[in-house]
Amino acid sequence: MAMPGQDLRQTAEGAKGHGRVSWPGELGGACGDLGTFVPLVVGAMTVAGLAPAGVLVGFGVFLMATGLAFGIPLAVQPMKAVSAVLLTGGLGPGELVATGLVTGAVLLALGVTGAIGWVARAVPKSVAAGLQLGLGLAMAWLGLKLIVETPWLGGLALLALLGLMRLPRVPAAPLALVLAFGIAWAAGLTQPPALPAFSFAFPSFHLPGSWGEVWRGILSGVMPQLPLTLTNAVILTALLARELYPDHSQRITEQRLAVGTGLANLLLAPLGAMPMCLGAGGLQAQHRFGARTGAAPVLLGVVLLVLGLCFAEGAAALFAAVPAGAIGALLLVAGSDLALSRRLFDARPDCWPAIGVAAALTVLVNPAAGLAAGCTIEAGRSAAKRLLSRNMGRVPR
Repeated sequence: MAMPGQDLRQTAEGAKGHGRVSWPGELGGACGDLGTFVPLVVGAMTVAGLAPAGVLVGFGVFLMATGLAFGIPLAVQPMKAVSAVLLTGGLGPGELVATGLVTGAVLLALGVTGAIGWVARAVPKSVAAGLQLGLGLAMAWLGLKLIVETPWLGGLALLALLGLMRLPRVPAAPLALVLAFGIAWAAGLTQPPALPAFSFAFPSFHLPGSWGEVWRGILSGVMPQLPLTLTNAVILTALLARELYPDHSQRITEQRLAVGTGLANLLLAPLGAMPMCLGAGGLQAQHRFGARTGAAPVLLGVVLLVLGLCFAEGAAALFAAVPAGAIGALLLVAGSDLALSRRLFDARPDCWPAIGVAAALTVLVNPAAGLAAGCTIEAGRSAAKRLLSRNMGRVPR
């Protein structure tokens, strides 16, 4: 096991083969996944009424721990299925805590026993390529929808982002966000939020009040979320991390990702944190916008931790001030990058049915449906090849 000082040195020095850390790149990468983070977190605090201190401290601690433990820009995201149920009023506070605790316990058990490794090995490469394609297309489509809400502002943000990304050692993502906010302010589309007042507040501790809340959390939160977490947050994230950072392949395993995510949810859910997971799209986004080490999630984690502990009451207004078009530009660029993977272009023609179906169902339904359909097609293809091989062996010579 690495000592804390060793983790810090590895985070500062960067991944082997990527050179020393570039702080502009890490800063740009730290903002790369805000397109996913901001809408769900702001909604949880404003629509669902979650305490900002618990939400922000939870993300801050998990991001910092992830950056130090793995040394690459892994992204921490709200669990999307749980967030959808939460925002539509389907989960109360006790049920939300139960969702985080039960999901964390399941992931920890799968990681500690090694069962998650068996699940990962059972997923064909073609299906993994289809899942990645579908997730990338879903991200890009969401980004496009946000851009067209204010087409001129979203278009300017996209052009600024693409132009800044061509400049070396420039944090393109945060600069594009600041520029888009300035243009929206000048056009009267938004107003700068008031600076949040200092007010130290440590998150309060909560547990489910009854077994009924636990059961409702399992039915409404855990069951729709767990297949998505296993496919996107563990299996696909591990595959993408090993592809982008091959020198870290021994550290970035499905088992370690499952254990880390499970522990984070078990420890932080009682403090009011949203159920959280890692994400392949977030990793691709942070890498795309310049991050190469664990410094990017640590930087974002420190900011969120300070906001949650010292400025929690005004933090939601700060995030809500980011123009939707700018968030859409981040999502469109990162989603396109995720969809057009090397795994996709290296696939053989006979793999395309599984890839196409897995991608389509990932976009139209969810990654779990894409995984099931893709694996079914691959199983049928393998059975047909075996049958054809046996029949060919019976042909007289």
